[in-house]
Amino acid sequence: MKAYRKLRVEKIREGTVIDHITGGTALAVLRILNITGHEGFIVSVIMNVPSKKLGKKDIVKIEGREISPKEVAEIALVAPKATINIIRDFNVVKKEKVKLPDIVKDIIKCTNPSCITNSPEPVKPVFHVKSKDPILLRCYYCGTILDKNAIIKQF
Repeated sequence: MKAYRKLRVEKIREGTVIDHITGGTALAVLRILNITGHEGFIVSVIMNVPSKKLGKKDIVKIEGREISPKEVAEIALVAPKATINIIRDFNVVKKEKVKLPDIVKDIIKCTNPSCITNSPEPVKPVFHVKSKDPILLRCYYCGTILDKNAIIKQF
């Protein structure tokens, strides 16, 4: 006889559900959203749940808060397969997959200390997406390659 386990997490009335986060990355998503636990939002974090598409995935539910387009762009850097669901009155009113652009501007910094973007010059960081899976970014100015771990460390 098979033992069945059921994951039970309450539905939220209003807010955001971020699904299909790469397994083990939910805490980086919380850092992007500046959620520390002291804001007063009810937050559910489910990590390393079995997923047919991803193998394992994380889910973040935030009651009473909708995330901004800038936050969606930042989440795409650490969880490029994530889905954002906006919930109102217990129903999904908007569902979108995050989209990693071909060029990432002024969201993260180059890790090369000699890069012009890390100098006193007013030059904003620009990266070309070299690969989406696995994510690899190349600095436009110095050619430094950033992988997912280097990106996550910045949030």
